[in-house]
Amino acid sequence: MSLASKTLFVTGASRGIGLAIALRAARDGANIAIAAKTVTPDPRLPGTIFTAAEEIEKAGGKALPLACDIRDEQSVDKAVAETVAKFGGIDILVNNASAISLTGTLATPMKRYDLMHQINARGTFMVSQKCIPHLMKAANPHVLNLSPPLDFDVKWFANHPAYTLAKYGMSVFAWSMAAEFRDKGLAFNCLWPRTAIATSAIQNILGGDEGMKQCRKPEIMADAAHAIFSRPARDCTGNFFIDDEVLAAEGVTDFDKYAVSPGTRLMPDFFVPAPGARTVVGKA
Repeated sequence: MSLASKTLFVTGASRGIGLAIALRAARDGANIAIAAKTVTPDPRLPGTIFTAAEEIEKAGGKALPLACDIRDEQSVDKAVAETVAKFGGIDILVNNASAISLTGTLATPMKRYDLMHQINARGTFMVSQKCIPHLMKAANPHVLNLSPPLDFDVKWFANHPAYTLAKYGMSVFAWSMAAEFRDKGLAFNCLWPRTAIATSAIQNILGGDEGMKQCRKPEIMADAAHAIFSRPARDCTGNFFIDDEVLAAEGVTDFDKYAVSPGTRLMPDFFVPAPGARTVVGKA
């Protein structure tokens, strides 16, 4: 199914997985609202809303760069209104923006705690709330949160409880909204990678160049997201998807093409339950 003429509102789309999802949709001829904070280049974080817009246009889509801080309600209201004014509505929301700090209780300043919870959990809730009235008018509305399955094994909390709770907050909102809006035909799902993905977070926090070699490319998440958006919303909601499982169900068998360094052992991501393990919370 093509996403031609569909409008995606993607938070944090100036780089990384958010940009990859936007570019995959752009190749279909989709409209992309790039809702992100970065308007000037940062040597540690390549990409701005304007460079992302250029890439999206080159890929075949239409882009709307929006300087948007999802912690600020007025900023989100303005970004959503500008998107609807330019493209006529919103078909798909991707809650991708996220903050990370892999620190324990004593090493997590409250400023960093607040940042993670304001962006990850609160930001996801607020952007969803603002987009839902427009999504309800769409033919096949999807909301996708880039957050993990709700596996409440304490090992995921012990070393970085503040970050884990902030990411799980995103998943809880998708899980609960799937039930809340099921009768309205809105799909709410989560998507998470089985392995680490080559992004600035890996480069700057988890291992530099050597760590990047143990990752898959953001394109695996983009292709998985595209497959989810192509499914009927009424029949595809309340799921905690893992990227390679989505693609395997679509008939993909070659995953080496997604590896940064084919043949190198891949770094497993956080929060992915062991094979055969049950999450405490299942499909909504």
